[in-house]
Amino acid sequence: MVERMFVKKIKNQMANIFFTSDHHFGHENIIKFCNRPFKDAREMNEELIKRWNEKIKPNDHVYHLGDFGLTYKENLAQIIDQLNGKIYLIVGNHESATLQNRKKFEWVKEYFELKVKDPDGQGGYQRIMLFHYAMRTWRGEGRGNWHLYGHSHGNLPDLEDKYSFDIGVDNHDFYPLSYDEVKAIMQTKKWVSGYERNKEN
Repeated sequence: MVERMFVKKIKNQMANIFFTSDHHFGHENIIKFCNRPFKDAREMNEELIKRWNEKIKPNDHVYHLGDFGLTYKENLAQIIDQLNGKIYLIVGNHESATLQNRKKFEWVKEYFELKVKDPDGQGGYQRIMLFHYAMRTWRGEGRGNWHLYGHSHGNLPDLEDKYSFDIGVDNHDFYPLSYDEVKAIMQTKKWVSGYERNKEN
């Protein structure tokens, strides 16, 4: 059964919802694999924590789309304890230590459909499909529902005609993005509704 959430306590303060992915805390090899500008995992962890907390306050909501960290359970627990915000985890493909710390997250799910109050969205809400992996199509794509994903580390070409993109830190200067920042990126897309597409055919 698909799970949904309505963030009812967040009215016009949409900026206190954040999205991010693929931190790979503690993962030494990710520096080489993704050409990250850090000399070692310790420096990377410190900078990722710093940039996270520069934007996110203790009561903000953070949706992390997977591959949170690759290190020992105890090391990752110490990292999580330094991060601001209420963190919701979408499971990635590297989560062994993360899942051993699942009680430190608000919840842990494989997939989630988020519903955010937004007067510019259909019926006054914006629906966002959250998954670690990029989907070619998703529920409500033709009606303007968004899709955020990770996993790809910037290696998938962005599609101008789709309301989707890679939210991973490698694409966003190692910062999480607020709802408003995500919205601004989506507004640059050349999306056409399913109705308009059918009319053209």
